[in-house]
Formats: sequence, structure tokens, C-alpha cells
Amino acid sequence: TVDDLLSGEPTLFFAVPTIYVRLVEALQQRPKPDLSHMRLFCSGSAPLAAETHSAFEALTGHIILERYGMTETGMNLSNHYAGPRIAGSVGTPLPGVFMRIVDNTNQDVEPGSEGELLVRGSNVFSGYWNAPEKTAESFSHDTLGQQWFHTGDLARQDPTTGYVTLLGRRHELIISGGFNIYPREIEEMLTTFPGITEAAVIGEPHPQWGEVPIAYLVGDDTLDTAALVQHCRGLLASFKVPQAFHFVPELPRNAMGKLQKHLLK
Repeated sequence: TVDDLLSGEPTLFFAVPTIYVRLVEALQQRPKPDLSHMRLFCSGSAPLAAETHSAFEALTGHIILERYGMTETGMNLSNHYAGPRIAGSVGTPLPGVFMRIVDNTNQDVEPGSEGELLVRGSNVFSGYWNAPEKTAESFSHDTLGQQWFHTGDLARQDPTTGYVTLLGRRHELIISGGFNIYPREIEEMLTTFPGITEAAVIGEPHPQWGEVPIAYLVGDDTLDTAALVQHCRGLLASFKVPQAFHFVPELPRNAMGKLQKHLLK
């Protein structure tokens, strides 16, 4: 609880983004806390919304350090402890970790373009237990024979800073009328609308467009939906505007706090 965080005087705090959303909500209802005993707040396991990152800094004076890892690899990338911590970014590769961003043919994309994130290094596992087919489809080799692990995450690397932004899971990509739609972009925009605390966007089959985005929202279910649609149209391309909004008490998550979008379908 917030009281434990304030009275227990820990120095390190590691949590998934959902916990930070809850902390922001709680801290907004009380005076600015004294967190001078804290050395580091860290977030992982799922992308942290830039809005939550900024709101937490405004409320506490602490900048969350966001990083990126997987069960199969351990930690891969991180914002810098003694350097810039960019909201919405998971930072740069850790020492000994190498990365590429590739297209559907495993060719490196142009700097700043979107693609699938691949990693290699001594931190990467050798394969799935008793699952040779899954192992084979999860790795590929480059022209030098080096083995790369396909993370399944879509990403973009800033060509100037080298910082990486996650765009969502590859299997969650929505293709509508031939256009790629990244759910995370819509989700982060939706949570900027007053009364919405969490959002999840998935693709729904459509006879004309193939798929269209729909949104599941946690928040005030009495808010003006027409105003929300106008908000979306002002910030998104028309094909990215959700075709339906469903309010739910909470979004389905696993024990690690990761969103389980397949349960929304």
C-alpha cells in the first residue's frame, strides 16, 4: 500500500505498470509524499504508458526507470540509471546484449522504422524444454551464422539516441484495410481522456476491412462517448479510431500483472 511505501522507508521499488497506475491514483488523493528515502523506482514486465511515467514524476519527484526483459532472456534493455530516462522508452541494450529490428523477411529495417525486435547474447536461453518445433521457429541466423531470438515484440529505435520504444506484440498487430495499427498508440491516447484509467485495444474481424480496432476501458462508464470519439478523431488517423468502446470493471491480467488480451476476444 501507499502507507507501507511511505512508512517502511524502502530504498528500491520494482513493480509492473498496473501498480504504478494505482499508485498515481492513490497519490493524487493525498498531499505530496516524502520519498527522500527512495533510491530507485523500476518498472518492467509490460510497457509503461508515458502518461503514467510523467504523472508519477510530477507527484513524487522520482523518475521511473523502465527496462525490458523476457523469461527467455532475462534483462535486455534498460533506461540509464545515471542518464536520461525517457517516458515511453525501454532504453538501450545492456552490456553484452545485441539487438536488431527486422521486417517480415528478417531484413534489417531502416533506422527509425518499425519491425520485430531480435536479440542475442549470453543472456538468451538455448531453447524450450521438449519443444523443438517452437524452438526452431523462435530463432533465426544472419549471414554470419549468428543466432538471433525473435522476441515477438514490435519496436522502433530512435536513430539519434538509440533508445527503443515498444509498439506492442507482433500477434496483436491490427491490419485494417492494409494499414498497420499498433494498439499501444491508441491505448496511450485513450488514457489521456478524463475518466479513463486503463485501456486495451484489440482487433475485431470486419467483412470489408479485415479487422477494425475496438477498445475495452476501465473508468467512468458515464462519460460522454461522443466526446471521446471526437477526442480520438482529433489525435488519430480515421482508420485507427476504435469502432466500439466497452467499459469493464477491470482488464484481465495474469499473476505478473501482464494484460491477457486473448481473454477479451
